[in-house]
Amino acid sequence: MFPEFVLSNKYMERYPGVGFGLTLVSGCRNIENPPEFKAYKKKHLRKMRKRETLAQITGRIDTYADFFEQFGYSCPLVKHLKRTINSGFPQYSLLVDAHFMAEMCAGILVAVTDFDRFDGPLTLDVATQGEMCAGMGKREFFMKENEIVLRDEKDIVCVLCQGADEKTRVMETTQNVLFYAYAVPGIDSSYLKEGLSIAAETVAGFGGGIVEGVKIY
Repeated sequence: MFPEFVLSNKYMERYPGVGFGLTLVSGCRNIENPPEFKAYKKKHLRKMRKRETLAQITGRIDTYADFFEQFGYSCPLVKHLKRTINSGFPQYSLLVDAHFMAEMCAGILVAVTDFDRFDGPLTLDVATQGEMCAGMGKREFFMKENEIVLRDEKDIVCVLCQGADEKTRVMETTQNVLFYAYAVPGIDSSYLKEGLSIAAETVAGFGGGIVEGVKIY
């Protein structure tokens, strides 16, 4: 059931050694406030707020921010980190909360999506100037040369610096959830595994799902 995935030749030429990760949790329930979830989140929050850990997380997020700036965008991780330090993890639903925990605990960029809404195999690729993606909330994303994008067989489904599409957005009815994590130059792939493992374990533990694997490319 794990998705078919490849790195395009263009991606490997433009971003050699820059990793990407996937994890799929099948048969889960996207519930709100499962029992003991609040205490579980607080435990992870205490770990990430430790001085040395937080300094490392902040350094990685700064690396993402520098990469975003090369394309003229601000990195949302910067604001998310400040909010998390001050107020804790946000509270939406199990799948979305697991996504934020993965990002903040590992200091990486993660997307949460409904696996059943993709069309065919996935490819991590490099965009050409002027390509377009239908972003979440009916926004239109227009690509700049060499932006990192994720494609299925029909569409660009996510743009690293701009966001995910509407098509693959998680819903209350989502049962098979796919998390994916981008590295950028300067981010070691081991942190992708760390973050995706947190997301997978959280959803499996509180949503009753089965972790189909955590793969780093």
